[in-house]
Amino acid sequence: MSRPKMMCAAVFAEPGRIELEDKPVPEVGPLDALLRITTTTICGTDIHILKGEYPVARGLTIGHEPVGVIEKLGSEVKGFQEGQRVIAGAITPSGHSAACLCGCASQDGPGERHGFKAMGGWRFGNTIDGAQAEYLLVPDAMVNLAHVPSGLTDEQVLMCPDIMSTGFSGAESGGVKIGDCVAVFAQGPIGLCATAGARLMGATRIIAVESVPARQEVARRLGADEIVDFSKGDPVDEIMRLTDGRGVDVAIEALGRQETFAAALRVLRPGGTLSSLGVYSSDLTIPLGAFAAGLGDHRIVTTLCPGGKERMRRLIDVVASGRVDLEPLVTHRFPLERIKDAYELFAHQRDGVLKVAITP
Repeated sequence: MSRPKMMCAAVFAEPGRIELEDKPVPEVGPLDALLRITTTTICGTDIHILKGEYPVARGLTIGHEPVGVIEKLGSEVKGFQEGQRVIAGAITPSGHSAACLCGCASQDGPGERHGFKAMGGWRFGNTIDGAQAEYLLVPDAMVNLAHVPSGLTDEQVLMCPDIMSTGFSGAESGGVKIGDCVAVFAQGPIGLCATAGARLMGATRIIAVESVPARQEVARRLGADEIVDFSKGDPVDEIMRLTDGRGVDVAIEALGRQETFAAALRVLRPGGTLSSLGVYSSDLTIPLGAFAAGLGDHRIVTTLCPGGKERMRRLIDVVASGRVDLEPLVTHRFPLERIKDAYELFAHQRDGVLKVAITP
């Protein structure tokens, strides 16, 4: 049975508008793989693109969280078979760049464009066509594809390409250790995964900052010991009260706003670490007092979602082990032809939405 020559794809048209268009099915190069997408989703970064806060080319297919089936393999690709279920990470390193060889594969990227520093190895829906389509071309397939075991559903592994990898990396980069006290600011999808990651890393007290009751409940299920509702008072004061004035070992910022970044810095113990996961759309200011004028032995670390097949394999193994269940993060489901409705829902955070599953 021959493949169609055209496919349906969600493309960036202009700020405030994403449209469905027919595009050619990509041609497969020697090191590529063509996936038939079975499930994908919308990320908060896609909303930044929609709003024009993060620049991408007009006509680019959006999306970077693919689950699918290998439709066609490039002539040089080894270790995979057509018909296999796979995922690919949102970040697709080449495996041989300077960034990869110095151990920072996430930063294997194109550098400057449009007067804006492009985000490392994030290519899907950023510099090349992405996953919100019927088909997706995966570059450097042997570096980036990971097999999905038959016992796992699409929705069980849907968080692995980005949200799970990013959230977990907030705890990993923050150096969370056994016995640590950790504060996670915002319990959206990434913050929830950061909460789960901090628990897996050994944190014994996790304080989640969140005002939405449904998200508070999911946070508790994923490992939060205490909830601080920022709508009822200053979260900094409450966290310092809960820690008897000591502060937290690690604060994870998962929203991408000045106020949460500053609050995360203010709750650190001396020598604590602020692990920043947010995507910021304006300049940040570091408060002088919270930063102890630069003399507090604090660390501020940023992390771009780790990608590559070994990272994806490990995340799939975590899901398969039952140590964390992220399937409840999928709260809504839409067919690809209704993706504009999905964007409207997700962008305005209506109806208790966390993540939406999109099925071509």
